[in-house]
Amino acid sequence: MKIAATFRKITERIARTSSFRITLLAILSAMVVGAFIIILSDIDKLQNGDIIGAIRTVGSAYWALVVGSFGSLRAISATINSATPLILCGVSVAVAFKAGLFNIGATGQMLAGGMAALWVGFSMDGPGIIQVPLAVLAGAVGGAAYGAIPGILKARTGAHEVITTIMLNNMAGFLVLWLLKTNLFQRADRTDPISKLVSAPGHLPRLFGFLSDRPDLVAHAGFVVAILAVIVYWWFLNRSTTGFEFRAFGMNADAAQYAGMHTKRLTVMAMMFAGAFAGLAGSAEVLGTYGYASQNFAGNIGFDAIAIALLGRSTPLGTLLAALLFGALQAGGRQMQANTDVPIDLIVVLRALIVMFIAAPLLIKAIWRIKVAPTSLGQTFRGWGS
Repeated sequence: MKIAATFRKITERIARTSSFRITLLAILSAMVVGAFIIILSDIDKLQNGDIIGAIRTVGSAYWALVVGSFGSLRAISATINSATPLILCGVSVAVAFKAGLFNIGATGQMLAGGMAALWVGFSMDGPGIIQVPLAVLAGAVGGAAYGAIPGILKARTGAHEVITTIMLNNMAGFLVLWLLKTNLFQRADRTDPISKLVSAPGHLPRLFGFLSDRPDLVAHAGFVVAILAVIVYWWFLNRSTTGFEFRAFGMNADAAQYAGMHTKRLTVMAMMFAGAFAGLAGSAEVLGTYGYASQNFAGNIGFDAIAIALLGRSTPLGTLLAALLFGALQAGGRQMQANTDVPIDLIVVLRALIVMFIAAPLLIKAIWRIKVAPTSLGQTFRGWGS
């Protein structure tokens, strides 16, 4: 028995190492392709035959990315601020992935959670030690309630979560627009859809608040919430019975049902948990980054989260690191554009390339001539008829 257990641990470690190697090679491949794009887009140097100068532009651009992400306290603060909602929404998508579900609705769940947190944020006036946790909790509850809708539809009617969550994203956007024009939410001195301001005690504290002379350090305590969410996600997957059921259900729904698991309940719970994490992202943006809500405060974070969960293989640590990478790219992109005139749109291209290579491990195998373990061939999902 000990020999079998040891062999199983060694096999799992090899699989994890192979998966990690594929991820690193996917990022490296994206950077190489990005370098060629930078060279080809440097028309002036190419026309003058200055190939060396074009190559130097690549080095300058990538170095500016590093400096803009981690080169100063301000850069680190910007990276943390950009990564905070990405971590929470990444966990949202990842927990659904683990249950074999494809959550496209993190944007809508983030909007629902953000509006719930906003209401607590401006309707109370302290004390902050009570108001802030209540507002964050309201965000989680709002997101969970909105995430439960596609879960119930999936469990009761078989409606596929991809379709329902996409439609619910649109519905959430119009719902937020309507709410921001009501007397309850709209700012008194404005006619456009802008919400009331969160009261001072309701703001998430600044991480670097002890540096009162540095208002440019925008990172806030939502990052702490995000780290705690990752820890909770790890504990849930690896230490709880329900987390085990999620993983079993995601790997083989028929086997999970045959084993006596309540698959319909697991479907609803998975979408509720996903919604709760996305709702926390909404509360972090409203209570920490902006201090109010506009129609598009969620931006494209919910869709970026899909790429993050794929890049992180839906694991807690992997999702955290992937979100930090995307946050660093976002924060460093502005410095790159300022220093080298390479447009910030390159960041979008790099993200897309990373996801493409992650989604095609066999392509990585062919490019780098390596062997890919079967367990590292990517995330799988149940079909439309399941």
